[in-house]
Amino acid sequence: MSSSQYQRVTVPPMDEYNQRLVNYVHPGDWVNPKPVDCYDLVVIGAGTAGLVTAAGAAGIGVGLKVALIERHLMGGDCLNVGCVPSKCLIRSSRVVAEMRNAGAFGVKVPDNIEVDFPAVMERMRRLRAGISHHDSAQRFKDTYGIDIFLGNGRFTGDDTIEVNDTTLKFKKAVIATGARAVRPRVEGMEEAGYLTNETVFSLTERPNRLAVIGGGPIGCELAQSFRRLGCEVVLFHRGSHILNKEDADAADIVQKVFLKEGIRLVLGAQLNRVEKTEAGKTLHFNSCTGLEESVTVDEILIGAGRAPNVEGLNLELVGVEYDQRKGVKVNDYLETTNPKIYAAGDICMDWKFTHAADSAARIVIKNTLFSPFGFGKYKLSNLVMPWATYTDPEIAHVGMYEHEAQAKGFNVNTIKIPFSTVDRAIADGEEEGFVKIHHKKGSDQILGATIVANHAGEMISEVTTAIVHKIGLSKLSSVIHPYPTQAEGIKKAADAYRRTLLTPRTKTFLEFLTKLS
Repeated sequence: MSSSQYQRVTVPPMDEYNQRLVNYVHPGDWVNPKPVDCYDLVVIGAGTAGLVTAAGAAGIGVGLKVALIERHLMGGDCLNVGCVPSKCLIRSSRVVAEMRNAGAFGVKVPDNIEVDFPAVMERMRRLRAGISHHDSAQRFKDTYGIDIFLGNGRFTGDDTIEVNDTTLKFKKAVIATGARAVRPRVEGMEEAGYLTNETVFSLTERPNRLAVIGGGPIGCELAQSFRRLGCEVVLFHRGSHILNKEDADAADIVQKVFLKEGIRLVLGAQLNRVEKTEAGKTLHFNSCTGLEESVTVDEILIGAGRAPNVEGLNLELVGVEYDQRKGVKVNDYLETTNPKIYAAGDICMDWKFTHAADSAARIVIKNTLFSPFGFGKYKLSNLVMPWATYTDPEIAHVGMYEHEAQAKGFNVNTIKIPFSTVDRAIADGEEEGFVKIHHKKGSDQILGATIVANHAGEMISEVTTAIVHKIGLSKLSSVIHPYPTQAEGIKKAADAYRRTLLTPRTKTFLEFLTKLS
């Protein structure tokens, strides 16, 4: 197989939109360049971490030679099978939910709301294709001067990587090969067949009955979306409640919404076996009741766990330690056990978010290229990482949970503002959520926060900014928020802290001042 034609990639269905996508992120006529004598940096993997690392290094303007290797689709999971397509589906499903709830707002809609599932999926493919040029091979070649190699990259020596029989020599290398959906070890599952995030967005017809395995963020986002788009959904989760990494009061709000919307929850689930029958795919399981039950569906979607893409890289040859479950081993500077080789993104990090991969890439650029003799290196542990689960309502979090802060020796006070006390949330009919901020006892230092709201992901950045720049609740209280907005819940939390400062002694002093005025 020549380097000029590695393989022709397809993304089903190969309609005009997916053809446009592939033409951008893995063009079939791509010709790999002739490598330079030695690259300052070679990056394996063109997902978010790889793209940001390569573009950041090449775009600084100091003449660095950078190569980027991708075996499948540039843009990685985020563009192709993650953030972008899932949020397109979520948006369509929210429109359906808003229509079904329109009566509460005095708007009459037909009882039978028809969802055109093929049109929903076509919209997703169209929007994804429209975004894909940002991650295209041609753009990274022309804009940044990066040598793009499409093919399998593997280490062949202490300073060499081979791509399709072509050898690239490097000074530093970065592994950014990401992760994939965990394949389930359930008897009969392989024979019955299943979907993952890598295949579910290729659906063109709606499955009438869908089983979702996993009550974490991926499973919950897709379970709710497919339910709203007209599927009967049963969600299996090992935990006692969904989204069990979040605070129970936050997860409980989402769980109640799921039950209200008709999602069947099987908690404490233990899948025993799957069999394919004429009626569909039958899952046999035990739940928290202890009894064995079964349910038959048309499709099974696996949304539990990620496995790092460590295979085929020849890591043993270059002394890079890794674990099949946790991925490449790195220190706080994202350096592997080989000082010439770094890693970033899902391949090595617990934070498996696009924005985390982006932030890690910036650390790698600094530490590989602009930290002579190890001076001035950046640390992963210094990042303040927010995240959001895009259910409806959303759960967004930043900093420490209360139990984490206590485990680190902090005495914690928690302020919780329900949205039932926020005027805009009442007007919007979105009173179920809350703003919860943890602060150090006796101080206004913010330790962490959780927000549950329809657009919590948009709101959490204010608290993140406060933590990053060491802005306490006292100063946050002085920030003017437009009225009425749901973000006013954050100001109410800050105001609540300020009121705790009104001790009897403080009140006596203020009373004295009023007499002098």
